[in-house]
Amino acid sequence: MNSQKKISDYVSEKLGYDYTYLANTFSEVKGMTLQHFIIINKVEKVKELLLYDELNLTEISYKLNYSSVAHLSNQFKKITGLSPSFYKQLKQRRLGNLEDL
Repeated sequence: MNSQKKISDYVSEKLGYDYTYLANTFSEVKGMTLQHFIIINKVEKVKELLLYDELNLTEISYKLNYSSVAHLSNQFKKITGLSPSFYKQLKQRRLGNLEDL
């Protein structure tokens, strides 16, 4: 997806339907907005990339078409209740605990 294109335009174009129709239908079926669903899935991808530890937050932000690292961090915290850096620290603590076994 072109990072300059809005998600609503992209989805409408790919599926060939008006975004409002798609969003309303999605909400009826799934019980959440299409936008919230997309955000949740992006945050899951951020979590995955943080755990692989190959990219820093700036690179992840760029890769997933966030407007800024701050925007990514705000969405991540809103969904998970944790900052991305704290989430990454939890993974490192768990690995340390496993090594102690």
